[in-house]
Amino acid sequence: MPEITRFYGIIIKMFFKPKEHEPSHIHALYGEHVGIFDLETKEMTEGDLPNKARELVKEWLSLYQNEMLEMWKSQNIKKLPPLE
Repeated sequence: MPEITRFYGIIIKMFFKPKEHEPSHIHALYGEHVGIFDLETKEMTEGDLPNKARELVKEWLSLYQNEMLEMWKSQNIKKLPPLE
């Protein structure tokens, strides 16, 4: 699963579309915790991320939602800046 960015101990990854399922989503890993976030709504749909990590991922998605949706559609994964 290609890594897109990492910040504050959180790693954001995305599978390539042919191996994944709709709706478009990312995987956020934080220690032993994992969260799956819908790219359209920015909400965590599965997982057990702590609230602070969940809010940081949503903040990052607010900045890069369009780029992430384009990556999902094009299957061209690239690195993006971390949350600062």
